Amino acid sequence: MTTLDTSAAWTSATRMVAANRDLLMAIAGVFFVLPGLARAVFAPSPAMTSGMTEAQVVAVMQDYYASSWHVLVILSLPAMAGLLTMLVAMLDTTRPTVAQAIRRSVSALPPYFAAQFLIALAMLPLSMALAGALAIVLPDQLAVSAALGILLYPIMRTMLVGPVVAGRSERNPIAAIRESVRLTRGNAGRILLFIGLAGFVFLVIYGLAMMLTGVVLVLIFRGEPQRLLGEGLSEVLIAVGYTYFVAMLAAVYNQLAACRPESEQA
Repeated sequence: MTTLDTSAAWTSATRMVAANRDLLMAIAGVFFVLPGLARAVFAPSPAMTSGMTEAQVVAVMQDYYASSWHVLVILSLPAMAGLLTMLVAMLDTTRPTVAQAIRRSVSALPPYFAAQFLIALAMLPLSMALAGALAIVLPDQLAVSAALGILLYPIMRTMLVGPVVAGRSERNPIAAIRESVRLTRGNAGRILLFIGLAGFVFLVIYGLAMMLTGVVLVLIFRGEPQRLLGEGLSEVLIAVGYTYFVAMLAAVYNQLAACRPESEQA
């Protein structure tokens, strides 16, 4: 069993981002920033006030998703295609162009979408069963939180479906899921720590950046321009963070796949 070296994986991820900077910037702009701006225009997030109760927040979010689910589903497809395009660009040693990476990602999108759908289909009843079982001995909110925490394990085990589909051109969604589970055996905790720590750092940077720029925007703009500029900056920061997240996935996949025995790679 291979043990993931998170330090080496981070070094590899940053190297891949630096080596493909211009290509990744173009992909991020097309597949993440523009769809994010479209979401801000056509399906803006509902307004929340500090005085709202938990029940009111839940009701507002339910209404939002019920009325905007079709737009959100459509806008999720470019993000999936962007993830696959970035993975193709990072994992292919021939250094494909943007057009070549997009063509390969388009062919990989259906099996990747199918794999994610199957994973979600399995997670939903599992999460409900866990929450129901834990609610017998724990308060409802704590039971839901504990169930979500337990679900992190299968999420980490299927985290490499994207690199398997993009890097190995695997077109069978079930085979891609099985390969991800095989590659991550014994490393779910390390992957969670690796991605979780990076995610925490990103959230701190994101929060500080949005707080500082929010003050500037309030002083200069009002109304819709202020909101759209804030959304635009948010999408740019998220695109940068997501780019590094994809690079981390590619680095983890490269390390674990390279260490597999030849008999398993056949």
